Amino acid sequence: MTADPMTLAGKRALITGATSGIGLAIAKALAGAGARVMINGFGDADQIAAARAEAGGALHHGADMSRPDEIEAMMATAIAELGGVDILVNNAGIQFVAPVEEFPAAKWDAILAINLSSAFHTTRLAVPGMKAAGWGRIINTASAHSLVASPFKSAYVAAKHGLAGFTKSVALEVATHGVTVNCISPGYVWTPLVERQIPDTMAARGLSREQVIEDVLLKAQPTRQFVTVSQVAQTALFLCSDAASQITGANISMDGGWTAA
Repeated sequence: MTADPMTLAGKRALITGATSGIGLAIAKALAGAGARVMINGFGDADQIAAARAEAGGALHHGADMSRPDEIEAMMATAIAELGGVDILVNNAGIQFVAPVEEFPAAKWDAILAINLSSAFHTTRLAVPGMKAAGWGRIINTASAHSLVASPFKSAYVAAKHGLAGFTKSVALEVATHGVTVNCISPGYVWTPLVERQIPDTMAARGLSREQVIEDVLLKAQPTRQFVTVSQVAQTALFLCSDAASQITGANISMDGGWTAA
């Protein structure tokens, strides 16, 4: 699924959690289709400079997505420097793996804030401009865990289930304004977020690194393959196209068949 490269000419896009992984791939795809882009995310100066260059000279804002005041500042900057936000991709996310009785309360709060509440704060600030323009695209990076659960990931599963419900609700609210709101729910994508959770999963389940990859991650996906960041990015690009204007409130699974069972 691809869009005409000219389709997004003149559109303005903000992608959170976009200095690496899925977010950066989406930023590159949108910039390649003609959109002006702002990326958000952490990293050292060299990493951020490289990400900006890969995304067509994108602007960058380093807002901490767990802080509503910083999100408000980021949205104000995007509106001021881009002239508006036509495409919002809520991609920022963190993960932590532990049994529920050992799950640190601070980790729970952080995961809910970054994976779920940040999407509320960006969306509430982007929607007025989209309504006024009569066009908008909001894409939330959810997860197969928005549909099914796994042990030791209570906060992440709760946040992603919440994000799927939030997507549906907002989609209904803006349905008559030319604005679509959708989730993309990948299975396991080989990104820094997935790689970082391997040691915690090894400890929680008493497995080796190879066993986590083969018997936990890829075992969940009948294709036995990781989803690629490019595949997620191309789906996001399609959702921004006119061909997808009647797709809204959808939760699009990209999980190698994981949630088919």
